[in-house]
Amino acid sequence: MNVRELKRVYFIGIGGIGMSALARFFREQGAVVKGYDRTETELTKQLVEEGMDVHYTDDVKLLDKEAELVVYTPAIPAAHTELNWYRDNNYAVYKRSDVLQWITEMMHAITVAGTHGKTTISTMTAYLLRETGYGCNAFLGGVSVNYDKNYWSSANDTAVVEADEYDRSFLKLFPDIAVLTAMDADHLDIYGTVEEMETAFIQYTANIKAGGTLVAKHGLHRGADLKGDKKLTYSLQNDAADVYAHNIEQRDGEYIFDIQGKDWDMQEMHLAIGGMHNVENAVAAITVTQLLGINADKVKKALPGFKGVKRRFEYIVKNDRVVYIDDYAHHPAELAALIKSAKQLFKGRKCVVAFQPHLYTRTRDLADGFAESLDMADEVILLDIYPARELPIEGVSSAMIKDRMQNTACTILSKQGLLQYVKDAPLSLFVTAGAGDIDQLVEPIKEVLEKK
Repeated sequence: MNVRELKRVYFIGIGGIGMSALARFFREQGAVVKGYDRTETELTKQLVEEGMDVHYTDDVKLLDKEAELVVYTPAIPAAHTELNWYRDNNYAVYKRSDVLQWITEMMHAITVAGTHGKTTISTMTAYLLRETGYGCNAFLGGVSVNYDKNYWSSANDTAVVEADEYDRSFLKLFPDIAVLTAMDADHLDIYGTVEEMETAFIQYTANIKAGGTLVAKHGLHRGADLKGDKKLTYSLQNDAADVYAHNIEQRDGEYIFDIQGKDWDMQEMHLAIGGMHNVENAVAAITVTQLLGINADKVKKALPGFKGVKRRFEYIVKNDRVVYIDDYAHHPAELAALIKSAKQLFKGRKCVVAFQPHLYTRTRDLADGFAESLDMADEVILLDIYPARELPIEGVSSAMIKDRMQNTACTILSKQGLLQYVKDAPLSLFVTAGAGDIDQLVEPIKEVLEKK
């Protein structure tokens, strides 16, 4: 399907981070864009301001009967009235991943997959392409702090796409350059076993176009099975990788490092966002710029201006008295990287982490890992599990994590209880984490901390 010729597109779940990027793409092409979502958010308000029609009731009377294409997200329940009306009446109904497939087939595509780091790497890559003047169309799974957007366009027919492994969506993409960050256990409700999930990531690399390149993290399990006519590995600082950082220093709240590639290098790179894992993310993003032949000096000049992704090690409050960081971390490995980085950057401060588990299945499958990661904090507050698309599972709750923790300084609180805790407790380093609705507490917590 030629996505540039469509005149009317309807989205079911238009407020989702990936869906809204596509809605913005079609709106910019001149199409009439309408859609449904369950609740109004800041993002849906922005879409309305940009000229899209959004409603919040699942009602056939409100949908667009002239739509040429209907796009839905896998998070939409099977019984959704509007979705079934379109299907029953033989409209062209496709998943978000189908539309991204058409885009990757049509453009020179850079896709970023993996269980951690993909949002930051895709956003940083798209930022560097934009700021160096190379240009790209960015379809992101997070909101860039630099531009307050998850989508932007360019006359250059290059697309940077975050490749989502949930529901096997990423297997529909056809990249010219594919980045792969990690293959840790996740979404076992979809894949069943870790081995099956790893097999899916291998299939993702098999979709690389002829002559294309795989940029994979060094040392991945089953790394020898990954595909691609050309392959490169990257690492934080392992010199066995094809590209790695070295001479890493932490100075005045930023990281300064050199990068060594196979036949290129860059000196004195400055990265102003927190977290050592973000230096590794920068190595991956910069590797992509060099595969595209972008001038190294332009990359070096652009990198310090990168402000990160909302809810990815995002500083909400940062002063001499208190540091408050918010992060989307919802997997044990992400939590471990978050807590480790926060404690390294702010040594001597008591690290209190408030975590909201996301999904009953993920909590059940990874409870031991969550407990081990949270043990790194000085004190932990657990919220109830955010169910998202799932129904409760008997015996699975936040207490499942608490019971496995070695650290006894752990409390389970309601959201209201957490706000009261923030008002009462002396905090010097505070972190909120999770992929559910804990983000709705960020502004109220910020207000409390700034008043104290």
